[in-house]
Amino acid sequence: MKVISTNKAPAAIGPYSQALDLGNLVFVSGQIPVNPAAGTMPEDVQDQARQSLANLKAILAEAGLSMTDVVKTVVFLADLNDFAAVNEVYAQAFAEPFPARSCVQVAGIPKGAKVEIECIVVRK
Repeated sequence: MKVISTNKAPAAIGPYSQALDLGNLVFVSGQIPVNPAAGTMPEDVQDQARQSLANLKAILAEAGLSMTDVVKTVVFLADLNDFAAVNEVYAQAFAEPFPARSCVQVAGIPKGAKVEIECIVVRK
């Protein structure tokens, strides 16, 4: 097992890794929409979704992977009413065949974020 870590995505804010590479599988921890360079978070839910996806992409790149390798995502929303808005951004980040996905509303997301996204990747 190899730990994947990059400064192009926010550092872990707890006792966890950005991602773990098991060879053929990579598990990427949930990414909140913190800009790693500025340490800031956008207000708009679509901008937050874009930043969360950019953070995922940066971690995948560090592992030599891309969004086309993602097989499963979980999208956590603070408000399920944001589903359609986040879906618009999400659809731009992936191509068919789209990864399997779950999307749930949660009671809270770290740092008051509106969205958090995690993924599982298969190395081809």
